[in-house]
Amino acid sequence: MFGKQASVLKFTAEQMEWLRMIRDHICTSIHIEKNDLDYAPFDGKGGVGRMYQLFGDEMDKILEEMNEALAA
Repeated sequence: MFGKQASVLKFTAEQMEWLRMIRDHICTSIHIEKNDLDYAPFDGKGGVGRMYQLFGDEMDKILEEMNEALAA
């Protein structure tokens, strides 16, 4: 995730906020799934719909990559 931030592809401040929330969720729950985005703290930020607006078709890939990187 942060390697992409350092390359040509940069994340916006709001995207980084979401990535941090996902990281924190994985650290406490070991794993994240798309339906977890319907619960706090994600629901207060627009839930799965907002994440899709921010990341588009990369949303599932981001969740998968973060699960692999942080649960290992």
